[in-house]
Amino acid sequence: MTTQIFCASTLHAAATLAAAIDAGCFRPVRRRILLVGNHAAVPEVSPSLDELPGFEALRDRFDEVRSLNAAIEPFHPSGWSPRPGDAPLWERHLRRLWELGDDDVELAVESVATAPATTVTGIFLGTPVHVYEDGTAGYGPTGRKLDPLLGTRVRGLLHLGLLPGVRPLLLTEFGVEAEVVADDAFRAVLRKVGAAAPAPEVPHRAPALLIGEHLSGLPGVGPELEEEVHLRMLRGAVERGHRGLVLAPRSPAAARASGSLAAEAEQLGVHLTVLEPPALEPPALGAPALAETLFEQLRPALVVGCFSAALFTARQLYGLDVATTGTREVLDRLTPFEHADRVPLALAHTLLPALDAGLARAPGDPDRLVTTLGFVTQPRVHAGLRPAATAYLADGITPAELELLPRRRLTALGLPGGLPGRLAALSRNPVLRRAAGRARRLGRTVRR
Repeated sequence: MTTQIFCASTLHAAATLAAAIDAGCFRPVRRRILLVGNHAAVPEVSPSLDELPGFEALRDRFDEVRSLNAAIEPFHPSGWSPRPGDAPLWERHLRRLWELGDDDVELAVESVATAPATTVTGIFLGTPVHVYEDGTAGYGPTGRKLDPLLGTRVRGLLHLGLLPGVRPLLLTEFGVEAEVVADDAFRAVLRKVGAAAPAPEVPHRAPALLIGEHLSGLPGVGPELEEEVHLRMLRGAVERGHRGLVLAPRSPAAARASGSLAAEAEQLGVHLTVLEPPALEPPALGAPALAETLFEQLRPALVVGCFSAALFTARQLYGLDVATTGTREVLDRLTPFEHADRVPLALAHTLLPALDAGLARAPGDPDRLVTTLGFVTQPRVHAGLRPAATAYLADGITPAELELLPRRRLTALGLPGGLPGRLAALSRNPVLRRAAGRARRLGRTVRR
């Protein structure tokens, strides 16, 4: 007897799992449990994914829906892991609570290097683990060195095929093979989720759709830059001739920035419709729980964002025109350099058309670029990628791509493009490094 436990924290993650099940990516078993985690800062006042409109379209893939928050309260799923010695006690508790008995357990988790995935896999020790990615983060490297006792348990990586021809780097240090969830299966799931809730009524045909992103939640990126990026989305779409626009915020924080956008739209003489995210009560204009459902419902003439995976979904799965803005500024401010969103940002910056130019900044070889970024961001995790990164930096990288890789980083790693010989030694001088740091901070202050 085997029970599969699918861990999800967002409706998009649950939709990805449903598509993977429909596509036959998981073997049939006796019982399937969807384990829902609510990661909101105050989960008691925020709806979990199984309470959002559209979830009922996914419900029949699972025999039961359980709450991780309820199972571990008063602990928060994003900030708690059991002590290693307590893992057997927690496993007995959860087996009794979820009526698992002596069943074999298989796990499917997202974001394998962070809680709550590390929590659940740490409780059910020795169980097979399947990892899935519902965006573009899987194309980047594993965020940190995983315990081999976890990495060697991973049986495969499931991901959406948003970048054809580019291989995900996630977990390749353990030899994990990646499998694409079929586009048709994911589109069918999005269609059912969209049909489960009424489509928003907007007074425009084929509007420009602006994807509001919670950029200020990234370390080093403040609310001022987030607001400026959203204003640039609006202005750029208007400059392209769009008079009807729709803003779909991906978070309450992005929704709060809609006031300045509405004022700018009025000044420019265009009509902006703002859809409230479902996490806000009451939802306005029948806003969908997934912005991706708007691609079929509204058939927008243009989809604009910063680096949201929804841009790649719109282009790859629906053939829509997309454009991005603000990626360069966010990349420059994002800290630390190893941050997991650096590769998704770089992919949006290099593979998607720029809103102001209207042209894609096509890299010489996207797959080799991802490999190089993977090594430069996580050289200890992916030490074996050094030869490939060295070769690409030496003979294949374009000047625009080289801008994504700071010279001081290349110098520290001894890669082509860094400072040569004696100058490299100077770059490691602590006094000079502190002076350079002060100069960079001063420069950022002046630019603001």
